[in-house]
Order: sequence, then structure tokens, then C-alpha cells
Amino acid sequence: MPLPPGISYILKRAPSLLLPGVITYFASKYVVNYCRLTLPRWILCALVLLAKPLQFVVQVQYARYMARSEARRLGVRIVPHVQEGATSIVNKLLDMFENGYPCDILTEWAGQYGNTFETRLFTDSFIWTTEPDHVKAIMATEFENFPKEQLFLDQTASLLGTGVFSVNGDLWKFHRAMTRPFFTKDRISDFDIFDVHAEKALSIARSRLDEGHPIDFQELAARFTLDSASSFLFSKDIESLQAGLGYPPNSGKTNSDTYETHPSNMFARAFLEAITNGTRRTFYGSEWPLMEFWGDTVRPHRLVVDQYSDHVINQYRRQEVRKAGMEADTLLAHLMEAGIDDNMIKDELFNMLVAGRDTTACTLSYGMYMLTQHPEVASRLREEIMANVGPRLRPTYENIKEMKYLRAFINEVLRLYPPVPINWRSARNSIVLSSKATGEQFYVPAGTTVRYSVFMMHRRKDLWGEDADIFDPARFLDERMKKYLIPNPYIFMPFNAGPRICLGQQFAYNEISFFLVRMFQQFSDFTFAHDAQIPEYTPPKTWEHCEGRKGIETVVPGANLTLHIKGGLWIRMR
Repeated sequence: MPLPPGISYILKRAPSLLLPGVITYFASKYVVNYCRLTLPRWILCALVLLAKPLQFVVQVQYARYMARSEARRLGVRIVPHVQEGATSIVNKLLDMFENGYPCDILTEWAGQYGNTFETRLFTDSFIWTTEPDHVKAIMATEFENFPKEQLFLDQTASLLGTGVFSVNGDLWKFHRAMTRPFFTKDRISDFDIFDVHAEKALSIARSRLDEGHPIDFQELAARFTLDSASSFLFSKDIESLQAGLGYPPNSGKTNSDTYETHPSNMFARAFLEAITNGTRRTFYGSEWPLMEFWGDTVRPHRLVVDQYSDHVINQYRRQEVRKAGMEADTLLAHLMEAGIDDNMIKDELFNMLVAGRDTTACTLSYGMYMLTQHPEVASRLREEIMANVGPRLRPTYENIKEMKYLRAFINEVLRLYPPVPINWRSARNSIVLSSKATGEQFYVPAGTTVRYSVFMMHRRKDLWGEDADIFDPARFLDERMKKYLIPNPYIFMPFNAGPRICLGQQFAYNEISFFLVRMFQQFSDFTFAHDAQIPEYTPPKTWEHCEGRKGIETVVPGANLTLHIKGGLWIRMR
């Protein structure tokens, strides 16, 4: 049984914490005896206690001095840092995570210090950037120099384990090689899985709407994508749609026993709690174990999720493939036949569920949110769908390729609400990050964590035009495409880029497109149910005076590893 995070942290740090004091103690004793001095005990105690803090201060200041010296030698700048204390910075980051608008404090700091700045925490420093050229270097041209940082791997060890999103080097290449065959054109253009689950989801939605109640579309999208992803990965879905949907909290209706006790709800809650608690760690830096001193807050929830993986693994191992309705040609079967350890298989399946469920559910949810705010966009989408597919036919891969406005709509949702708002890497070697647009060059010392926000980059007016805050799918079809995106493709990165680009990118586009087509074949009018929104999850009055989209939101966006809508998205469809 692993030690609690806090105990483990102290034991690992004990030698480095105690050694300066021990050396100071014996050095002081030696000097006192050699020089025949009298040293009061309180002075000796003070020297011992202050030895480590003094060593840390000297070490940090020396590192910063060396960075400034190297930057001067190279004729470049060091990254400007936020002029606030570590406690203030951590509190503001946590408040943004718990109560604020995604990236709002980062946007404020960018306004003060520029698009690239540094935050200095207690023992760590992070560089933040929204410069496309920096992101291009991190993700592509200097890819080998920017692996996943060790701190991130430590923070997510009990969440992502050794899955594809939390490993580097040969192990990462191994994971990519194992999963790549499952995202070929033939596989991602087979829409049977989408069709089965889309039909179930829309039928459930219609039943609830016919009762006269709005639905939480975010819950519907999450159940649809969870069942689709598990079917794709295991050929056996979690059947979360069987639980149905919850009633609005203010409806006076009680949810059914099936809904309250369905195993998939326990799975979904554990999945969300694991991701949320894992994300919270990233704002504390290296000291995160002290916030979970007596117990890992992620592990219990991850174990609940792993129970499902254990079940399907054991089914396959007992060779009950036919009986369980599982096909041998699945990612799970592929991993098991490769002789991979069960724990690594569970890690990989969890990682793939994060990618297959949360990111697609996020895009569908924010897509519906935009449809309720822009009926003219909904009308144009429906016209295109009726012209290319009709009111009843199942869309084909070719149909989806032909619908340019549908693709533009999805891209615009991904631009304003990218599923993964922040990502980060660590510089293996010192490097100079340059920006052609600004002409600035920044020195980045080896070992520095560099965090980049596509959420912020996707909304920059100097990159997308003065209407960057406006939802307008046509920007991906008209002259703005040629003016902004084609000359500078790294300003749009909803699926990452370079060697780590998302393998499931086209799978996600197809799944989202298919669901939207089926939805528009059954519904044509989408309205936001203000009466069903939970009061504590409505935008505060103070937001009305804010710039950008924050000032016009009618929902409260939230972010853990991925974006979501706090309190759900309650809507009506006709």
C-alpha cells in the first residue's frame, strides 16, 4: 500500500531539507571549538533552522543571475515575471479554477506583462505563453527538447498512470504505435457505433422533452460519448444512456431509482472527481502532496473507474468474447495480445476514455450552447444538412466531408471553447523562444516548465481579427481564413500539433458531425432554458461589465483537464 502523499513527500525531501542544517551544526561546532569561541545556543539553533531557507534563496538567486547573464550574452530577454508573491499567485490560480472564468487571471497578467510571462511559486517557476511561434517550437520544431515535465508526471501519476498522455520517449512511441491502427480511415468512417448511441440519446431526449421538461444537454452528450467511446475501445459499452436523464433541480420531480442507482453514474462521478482533483494539483506546483497530506484524493475515484476495466479485461481473459458480445479486434484485445501488464492496460484505457469522452462531449455541449444563442447559425446548418443528407437518411463519410458549413461550425466551437484550454511541457535544454510577429526573443533555462493556452490564443484579436470574440463559423470559409489561419496555422490548435497531435482528431470530427446531423433531422429549434439553470451556476452580475466573451456568457464555463459547463446546459428542443 503506497504511503500518503504528504508522508512520501517529506521522506523524499528529508535528506535535502535536513542536510544544510546538519552541516551548519557541525561546522559551527568545529569553528567554536577551533577558535575557542562561546556561541549562545539560540544563535546555533537559528543558524541550523535558517540553513535550508538561506541555501534555497541563494540557489534561486544564483539560478536567476545565471539566466540573466546567459540572456545578456545571447542578446535576448528573460521572461518578465508577475510582480506578486507566491501565495497571491497560487490563490488567484485556485480561485480561477474554482470560481472564475477559464484563464481570466492569466489574461489579466498577459495584459500587464505581455503574451509571455512567468509566475514564481514557492519552489517552482512556470512560463506561460500564447505566442504561436513559441507553441510551434514546443509542439513541432523543438519537439525533442520539450517532453512532458516530470512535475506533471508526478502530479498525474495516480490519475493517468503510464498512459499515452503522461509518458515520454520510447514508452510514448510504444503507446502511439499501439493505438494508431485503431484510427485508420476505415475504422473512423464506420458509423454503426455512432448511429446506435445517437438514436438512443435522441430518443431519451425526446421522451423527457415530451414530458414538458428541459434537458441537461451536457449530461446527454457525456452519456452518448461515454457509451460510444467504450464501445469503440472494448466493443462493450458502459450503457450509461440506460440510466436516462435527471430532471431539472427546480422541477419538483424526483429522479427514478434506475437513474440514482445505475452503475454508470458511479463510474461517471468517479471519472469526473478523479480528473477534477488531479487538475487541482497542477496549481500547487511541487508542494501539491502537502495539500493531500494523509490521502491521495484521486486514487479512490480512479479505482472505481478501474473496476470496469478489470471487468472487461477478465471477460477477455476468460475468452468469453462471443458471450460478452466483444470483438477480438479492439484496442483492449490488441493491448492484451501484446502481453502488456494489466495496470498499464487500465492506464491506457483511462487515458483513451478521457480523450474519447470528455473532449467530444465538451464540443457537443458548447456547440449546443452556441445554437441556442445563434438561431441563424442553426437555420443555416439545418439547410445544409437537409440539402446533403435529407430528413431521414443516415449520413455517410462522404456526406460529412461535403458539408463545409458543418465543419466550419465545429471549428468555430473548438476555437472559442477548445476542450483542453491549457497544456504544458518542460525544456530539456536551454533554448531561445522567438516570435516573428513581435520580434521578441526570450531565454528559457533548462528544466523550465512552459505552459501554453490555446484558449487564450484562439481569442487574440491580433491573430484572429477584431471580431475574435464573436461566434461566426463563416470565418473558416471566407477571406478571414486566408488572412489569418492559412499563413499562420499554429493559431488554431484544438487537437495539439506536431508528433503529439491527437490521433482521434478525425474520429472526433466524425462523431460530432454524425450526432449533429441526426439531431437536426429530428429537431430544428433550440432554446436556452433560463428557468432551469441552477442559480449558483449563473454568471455573476460583475461579469456583465467584462470584456470579451466573459461579458456575454449565459452559462458559467469551468475547466479541469477539459472544459465543461458548470451546473449543466439546460435547453429545450422542438
